[in-house]
Amino acid sequence: MRCLIDRVDEMFLVLLAGRRQLVRRAMALKQRAGLPARNPERERQVHDRAQAFGAKLALPNGVTRQLMELLIGDACALQGLSSSGEPTMGCSSSLHESGSPPVPGSPRAGKFLRLLPPPVRLSTPLRWTLPAPLLRVLLRSMTLRVMAGPLAAGRLDDLQGRRLGVEVTDLKLRWVVVIGTRDLHVQVPGAEAESTVRGSATDLLLLASRLEDADTLFFQRRLQLVGDTELGLLVRNLLDQLPWETIPLDVRVLLNRGARFARLARAAHQGEMIA
Repeated sequence: MRCLIDRVDEMFLVLLAGRRQLVRRAMALKQRAGLPARNPERERQVHDRAQAFGAKLALPNGVTRQLMELLIGDACALQGLSSSGEPTMGCSSSLHESGSPPVPGSPRAGKFLRLLPPPVRLSTPLRWTLPAPLLRVLLRSMTLRVMAGPLAAGRLDDLQGRRLGVEVTDLKLRWVVVIGTRDLHVQVPGAEAESTVRGSATDLLLLASRLEDADTLFFQRRLQLVGDTELGLLVRNLLDQLPWETIPLDVRVLLNRGARFARLARAAHQGEMIA
């Protein structure tokens, strides 16, 4: 368990390092555009948004506030504003340089998104920060929350012992979900699955978030179903019948925002107009 906690701590540090790079980029853009370094109104929005999102994740308000103040203080220090004597809300730590997020379709949004590495370049560091034991715990927790209703209702009882695989091709991740007695178990990398859905991280997120139709994703071969097709279609139909509102709100928010961001980033890397 201590090892898993260490891996989570390392993930925080990796994200912090990435955030600092974006802050430096935002600082350069602000200076080039002649914009002020501080935007108190934007900082209040950042705190309010963090508090609202933290509440959805059941985080204490004090913890969320302290974390955001720490991040904003670090951004202030990077911009040479730490000696001002102002509270840590006194400078802009936003990822977006003008006090508002990049507008979809704008050149600024495309430039920002192209700064992010594509998933294929994240596969190695991701496997380093997310070792198999930690990934197994996270995936099982998420899957159980999504499937709590069907499991409790016994809708998966006839599938006990069946093995369903997920393969994220660009991240080089693979896991197998084993259906138990009103329970689910995750194996990473896992035994051979009877049926596997395979695709990129972006397309799998679009499927999970229901932002794109499953039939379209499979018809365009952006997703593939290999192995026992009958089993795969049966599980897919069960998931399609799962009311979206029964999925926990924080999971829905994470899936939706993650899928939208991944789709925009992919479009930017492919040189498409972001819409």
